[in-house]
Amino acid sequence: MRQTSESCCCPVDEKERAFDQISNVIDLYRNKEGSLIQVLHRAQEICGHLPLEVQELIADKMNIPLATVSGVVSFYSFFSTVPKGEHVIRVCMGTACYVRGGKKIVEHLMGHLGVDIGETTKDGKFTLEIARCFGACGLAPAMMVDDAVYKQVNINKVERIFEKYREGGR
Repeated sequence: MRQTSESCCCPVDEKERAFDQISNVIDLYRNKEGSLIQVLHRAQEICGHLPLEVQELIADKMNIPLATVSGVVSFYSFFSTVPKGEHVIRVCMGTACYVRGGKKIVEHLMGHLGVDIGETTKDGKFTLEIARCFGACGLAPAMMVDDAVYKQVNINKVERIFEKYREGGR
């Protein structure tokens, strides 16, 4: 899956506020060795994703090549260059989860949501991703919705989990 970078979709005043916040984060980390990942995490928390113009700001303010920033963003799966849904669903596809039905869970979710891996539903509610391991191998298959981990997931359990999120729960 290749993500394409989008520009910041904030209104101008919100964009300026977001860039000011990112600049403040950079000021906190500027002279700390190996701080790029922390800055990227905070920038993504502020903007929701890391479009090219945010990467350019970080590269410029931290005085590092844009290629370095973009390389880190594209290497780590927890960074995104495109906006994500209100809820991010991650299905573990590590060995234990895959063998115990993770692939079936992914296929069910793709059909149920009408999206492919890495895509967001048209209503902006859910983004579907895969992950390699949650550390819950003994209770596989596992999936996460946002920060909540669900273990021993099956098709029926997926439906019950979704009801909760459709109703605005967490």
